[in-house]
Amino acid sequence: MEKKKFSTREFVEMALLTAIIVLLAFTPIGYIRMPGLEITLIVVPVTVGAVTLGPVAGAVLGGVFGLTSFIQCFGMSPFGAVLLGIQPVFTFFVCVVSRILMGWLTGVAYQGMLKANRIRRASLLLANLIGPLLNTLFFMGSLVFFFYHTEYIQDIASSLGASNALLFVVAFVGVNGVVEALACFLVGSAISRALLAVTR
Repeated sequence: MEKKKFSTREFVEMALLTAIIVLLAFTPIGYIRMPGLEITLIVVPVTVGAVTLGPVAGAVLGGVFGLTSFIQCFGMSPFGAVLLGIQPVFTFFVCVVSRILMGWLTGVAYQGMLKANRIRRASLLLANLIGPLLNTLFFMGSLVFFFYHTEYIQDIASSLGASNALLFVVAFVGVNGVVEALACFLVGSAISRALLAVTR
């Protein structure tokens, strides 16, 4: 019965994580900007929620993350605005659906790892690495699937010297994706461990 309901504490935690996602999305604190790099930490509260509250919460929080990303396509993100102008439905999928899947699958992966004796002790750490990696995988995968053939993405690929979709993904994500995954892994693992320790 405990798995089928959200307690008051869990609703409060979900609301807090939702507020953090919105705060990170629409203020500069959601991004770490360095020369040549822009690292977002918005995936952290999604992963934390998926670990501490389960796959459903991960999907909901991923949806919130995705909606804030989609909203930014309306003038706040030049890249997103161009995609929106090309095909709004596909842009919604890239921004929102990919993040819902990321949050849900992170929670599913964490619960699955808890049942595996060999990796149970490392499950929290692995889940906080899986979250940002899935985010990059689903976002870039859907971007390539829906938009790689467009003139806009082809121009970007040409400027990066990428002759095919795989090289485009590697060049487009580059060092940024690795640093982002490591940053989210470190921050998310620390927060998840602290929350689980408190709630237990």
